[in-house]
Amino acid sequence: MILRILMISAGTLCLLIGLVGVVVPGLPTTPFLLLTAGCYIRSSDRLYRKLIQNRLVGGYITRWQKEKGLTLRAKWFSQILMWLMIMVSVVWMIDALIVKVIVILVGISGTLLMIFRIPTIGKRQ
Repeated sequence: MILRILMISAGTLCLLIGLVGVVVPGLPTTPFLLLTAGCYIRSSDRLYRKLIQNRLVGGYITRWQKEKGLTLRAKWFSQILMWLMIMVSVVWMIDALIVKVIVILVGISGTLLMIFRIPTIGKRQ
């Protein structure tokens, strides 16, 4: 029973961090959503079903679990959104030059990871 409560709590925490990662540059979304799914599948069928059936993240998680990659459209969308958030942060929210450089370098690293490490699935355009 305690393990179940801990898994549900960890899954919910990962879900919250993953959702924050949608808008915070440098904070990944996918790994936290996958951790959420892993925690929920081991602790609560009901929460796992709700997560998988969610119109915003459900298809994304099941596609990743089945095919181990992203569609070209999802890659483009995530890169555009990531760079939009990076630019907003660098231009309007960060004052220190070194922090701006670090954020941009992390963005470049994320872009390179997306290009070279995450497989493209589905139709190639």
